[in-house]
Amino acid sequence: MDSTTAAPVLELKDVSKSFGAVIALRRADLALRAGSIHAVVGENGAGKSTLVKIMAGLYQRDTGTFEMDGAPVHFRSTAEAKAAGIAVIYQEPTLFPDLSVTENVFMGRQPVGRFGRIDKAAMRAEVVELMNRLGVRIDPDRLTDGLSIADQQIIEIAKAISLDARVLIMDEPTAALSGVEVERLFAVARSLRDEGRALMFISHRFDEVFGLCDTVTVMRDGTYISTEAIADTSEAEIVRLMVGREVKELFPKVPAEIGRPLLQVDGLTMAGTFADISFTVRSGEIVALAGLVGAGRSEVARAVFGVDPYEAGQVRLDGVALPKQNPAASMRAGLALVPEDRRKQGLVIDATVATNITDAIRPTLTKFGLITARRENHEAQLWARKLEVKTAALDAVAGTLSGGNQQKVVLAKWLAANPKVLIIDEPTRGIDVGTKSEVHRMMSELAGMGLAILMISSELPEVLGMADRVLVMHEGRITADIPRAEATPETVMFAATHTNEEVA
Repeated sequence: MDSTTAAPVLELKDVSKSFGAVIALRRADLALRAGSIHAVVGENGAGKSTLVKIMAGLYQRDTGTFEMDGAPVHFRSTAEAKAAGIAVIYQEPTLFPDLSVTENVFMGRQPVGRFGRIDKAAMRAEVVELMNRLGVRIDPDRLTDGLSIADQQIIEIAKAISLDARVLIMDEPTAALSGVEVERLFAVARSLRDEGRALMFISHRFDEVFGLCDTVTVMRDGTYISTEAIADTSEAEIVRLMVGREVKELFPKVPAEIGRPLLQVDGLTMAGTFADISFTVRSGEIVALAGLVGAGRSEVARAVFGVDPYEAGQVRLDGVALPKQNPAASMRAGLALVPEDRRKQGLVIDATVATNITDAIRPTLTKFGLITARRENHEAQLWARKLEVKTAALDAVAGTLSGGNQQKVVLAKWLAANPKVLIIDEPTRGIDVGTKSEVHRMMSELAGMGLAILMISSELPEVLGMADRVLVMHEGRITADIPRAEATPETVMFAATHTNEEVA
């Protein structure tokens, strides 16, 4: 029987979930079938995470039905969901770093041999067999501390298979992976599908959805919109269903007047990380720093801002030299950094939206060392409106916002400080297509106002769509400086994969 017409292994019908007055999910429908990979897409806040947590037993639905193999189920805990054969592979796995790969796979259910002792040999043999089935090589005896996110996800998948999970839910699994790691994960996903398991795949990347999945369900504002066969739809149609409108321009780049040099980096070097980094970003210019994962782009940005050290070279902002490793001095001079990891480095997750937005300008809001909630809220409200931050209230905790709105809060924090130069690392990673368009429009407007923008991005369409110039890094060195008119996928990727001599 065709997997697209087979009876569902797991099915939700007309499921709703509210948190007080906030409706997180309404009338959600989903059917996962054996031997099929089913994508679920939607903007941040569409209800995807709530849906996953209901399936995983973390939340209980308010209304609707939840069935497995046609029989009603009601999970009161994650343990009950796991026992029923449901496993969730999250973007950031939670393994025990001081235990081995084998110990993590069998945590809480170690087999016991003679005399009541844990059968370590049996555990190890099963992990070896699991890794062989998945087609990957991971030492079963090594500690998980220091393993890549990709390897940690494979361990979580191995654990799920050892528990004979029939339904695997992958929630944004590729957000922190390199291209090679993504391909390995997809090979594993396809092998699991071919074994007859049902997979659910959540992603903002349409090339992944269309390259991996068989069907796609679209959600918007907590509501089920549509389920389509991948073969019968298109990216444009999925985007329209997701946002409820046509997104005419994903990269609304508007030409800006390029002015005087604002950020000048000369000969920046840190042994083993990057070497002889020199470039200039001018007023009104968006310069992209491109390259493969591990090329040293984020490390350069952190050194320029003053977070990380460097051994040689100089950074000047509007002609004035900045001291090394002094972020406060960089901020005072007019430099802002929106980091790649907004949750850990850009936000105070447990603080309010208002507190986060005013964080960089707090000294200007104090009087006699004190700051009033009224003054803080006034300034925060101004920037929340400008950036269209969607939040129930300014006193809402920042960690409760969607990824796109968290990104807007970090941007608001730095724009409130009125910087001259904005360094923005992976500006749209993990956010939906509608918010991506808004962030791109905002960047273009800021450049039009005279800001100099250094954008680090691993998404080639974003680099080509937004940059006036593309600086390409390879193994810690800049290998090309490509003007917009000459920037193509081929020229950028050639420079990203060859040494400076080869590019020349």
